Amino acid sequence: MIENLMMGFQISLSLHNLVFCFIGCALGTAIGVLPGLGPTGTISILLTLTYKLDLTSAIIMLAGIYYGAQYGGTITSVLLRIPGEASTVVTTIDGYQMALKGEAGKALGIAAFGSFIAGTFGTVILSILAPILSNIALMFGPPEYTGLMILGLTLVTYLGSGSIIKSMLMGALGLALGTIGMDPVTGIERFTFGSQTLFEGVHIAVLAMGLFGIGEILYMAESVEERSSRDMVRCPSKLRALLPNRNDWRDSIMPIGRGSLIGFFLGILPGGGAMISSFASYATEKKISRNPAKFGKGAIEGVAGPESANNAGVSGAFIPLLTLGIPSNVVMALLVGAFMLHGVNPGPFIMKKHPDIFWGIITSMYIGNIILLILNIPLIKVFVKILEVPFAFLSSLIALICVIGAYSINNNSADVLYMLIFGGVGYLMRKFDYEPAPLMLAFVLGPMLEQAIRQSLIISQGSIVIFFHRPISLVLIAMAALVVLSHIVMTVFKHPRLFPSLEQK
Repeated sequence: MIENLMMGFQISLSLHNLVFCFIGCALGTAIGVLPGLGPTGTISILLTLTYKLDLTSAIIMLAGIYYGAQYGGTITSVLLRIPGEASTVVTTIDGYQMALKGEAGKALGIAAFGSFIAGTFGTVILSILAPILSNIALMFGPPEYTGLMILGLTLVTYLGSGSIIKSMLMGALGLALGTIGMDPVTGIERFTFGSQTLFEGVHIAVLAMGLFGIGEILYMAESVEERSSRDMVRCPSKLRALLPNRNDWRDSIMPIGRGSLIGFFLGILPGGGAMISSFASYATEKKISRNPAKFGKGAIEGVAGPESANNAGVSGAFIPLLTLGIPSNVVMALLVGAFMLHGVNPGPFIMKKHPDIFWGIITSMYIGNIILLILNIPLIKVFVKILEVPFAFLSSLIALICVIGAYSINNNSADVLYMLIFGGVGYLMRKFDYEPAPLMLAFVLGPMLEQAIRQSLIISQGSIVIFFHRPISLVLIAMAALVVLSHIVMTVFKHPRLFPSLEQK
């Protein structure tokens, strides 16, 4: 393996490939900042242009766009409460609160360092365990995905920083929104009300920009106190004052480690990837924290864990692609297209027939993470300066970014209208203390859960026993039940007055 890695570094460190790696990382950061387009749209646009490049350079650039977008999405999530990428939705919860407290630099710094550590960790594990872990991914069928989605939806209640009931209501609303569009089995339209735009469902970027972007503008416009506090934020003169200190690192190092593990292993699974990894990491950190009440109020662990998870998830997503030829998400499917354009089939034989391509791509990810760290850390002062812009100008900029992002998805003005509607919903949620994060996770997991359940029932001819005959799905469902039971037990002990018979005993 060492010989292969040395060969890979010789390929990826060539001037030609270094240039394309830098272009991919820089372009990924830029499109991550702008909501709407995202790595999927960018890679789709550039796919045919890579035909004139050699395959290794093309994949290195496209991969750089993918993991670079995770870095870029963090910037607007922390500073403007607009998730540049779906995988950075969770970062808006605590990252934005840190920015309001004058700790935007620390949030961006720990996100950059955590992303670098997790990305490097994921690449190391990718180098060592790719063949083994790809076999684990093959063990997941529809029943196993049903168990995984049920566990994920159970953890929805731990994403909100306030009432559990409110989190459950937001989760239910997210599930309802996820049913809009074409039925995954029969193809029948559901809740589209004759709109062709809704035929494929509500786009996650439209929903996110409405809830987090437009909703925040409306809420901030009536809140004099928060508006003035943002205007008073000033950027320290030295970069060191912006970066995480020793206490921040002490609080963040374990969340970074856990987020790296969670993100990598969830990234292997089809449909998992960076987005679900970040949600799972945040729920885990809040669940095991000694002081869960601080989450949602500017906890640095709420930034370090999810940001590490989404970058590790990107590395994990390459395992089924490179070892089995199976794309785990839309971006990986586009990369399969890039391989096909050059007449190469990714899969079990790529390591034997094209070892230069396989190891060149893997080693380029080490270099890409270093490039992204070098790009982002010095620019933290520039990013934080955004907070010094008066609210009147900043709100106009946010609105412009949201409108451009929503329109650029399908070049359809109806998406802008839907975004404004969700903006009104987001304003009401913010005003009455309803967290949008549970809604977003349920919106993402709902269609996946529905498809997995219906496929499982088709396989078993309508019998639900299939979910309990398969060991992995049984374990996952049991874990979800344990989460619910543990919460009920904790509620009983914390509030014995709610249970008079128990209190008398």
